[in-house]
Amino acid sequence: MASSSSKPTHILYVGAGAVGCFYASRCHHPSANIHVSLICRSNYNAIAQSGVRLETRAFGNYTFHPHAVYPSISAAADDPNAPADGWDYVVVTTKALPDITDDAQQIAPLIKSDKTCIVLIQNGVGVEEAHRARFPRNPIVSAVTVISAEQIRPGVIRQNRWTRISLGGYSTPDKSKSSSDDGSSSLASRSDACARHLAQIMKHHGGIRDAEAHSETDLQLIRWHKLCINGAMNPSSVLCGGRGNADMVRDPELRAHLRACMEEIFHAVPKIFPGRSLDTVGASPDRILTSTERNVGAKPSMLLDWEAGRPLELEVILGNPIRIARRHGVEMPRLQTLFAIKRRQNYV
Repeated sequence: MASSSSKPTHILYVGAGAVGCFYASRCHHPSANIHVSLICRSNYNAIAQSGVRLETRAFGNYTFHPHAVYPSISAAADDPNAPADGWDYVVVTTKALPDITDDAQQIAPLIKSDKTCIVLIQNGVGVEEAHRARFPRNPIVSAVTVISAEQIRPGVIRQNRWTRISLGGYSTPDKSKSSSDDGSSSLASRSDACARHLAQIMKHHGGIRDAEAHSETDLQLIRWHKLCINGAMNPSSVLCGGRGNADMVRDPELRAHLRACMEEIFHAVPKIFPGRSLDTVGASPDRILTSTERNVGAKPSMLLDWEAGRPLELEVILGNPIRIARRHGVEMPRLQTLFAIKRRQNYV
């Protein structure tokens, strides 16, 4: 981790979709010695030529010109002008699809020393485990976002609502045995320091007032709380044939189903994190459902992917939480049913 007042801080975002481009644009501050680069795919030509045009509710309209733009991971890894001692942060904002791609293996050419911090801004739970296994000595930061943003055409991002991002260090898959909260582990302490530094960049340089650093356990609880929404609504919207969130919660039977899915997660969490509860980090299932009624027209990300024929994040939103809960002696039958049916549909 570098200090912006002395040595430059170099941040590389892997994934130049709406979420990646938005947060990358808020981190990039050359005047503060903070330099952000992007690895793009289909929008590479547009961004390499004109930068990223952002139309935001929170910060107005502006253009973000990255420090460097790459068409692939290999191009970034082989760039002779890349930081000689490696990037300070490699931020992964691609969809988490462990049944299709191994993100940890794919970014390995970018991780050239133990100093590089890997940052995972991805949905679901358990997304960190493969990275910890492959990079046992690198700091890892796990991040959860609440943002509504879309890429309306290549290189043009519209941020509609919210900017919140929560960050926390990650040291071990077993949070009940993690020592990161008391700072006794060197790796945990480094990861926590990176989370605080990145949150500071986003808040003080990027103007994102709700960028916050948390302890390792608290960040994982925030992940599981977001899962109450994603795990219940995302697969249900697809299995209903394409109904939006507000539409589902206005149907009495579907509302009861969604509440039961959320309650399964609420009841599992104290077994996974002894002595902790989701009540301390977010709204109850009933409050989530009431709030959702007002979000008319909103479609969950899995429904958008299903409509576009893209792969679905079934493993990290359903498969991983089911397996993690089982390791702690807890079954979640409603989520398991959603997972079994939707996964089977993918193969027929």
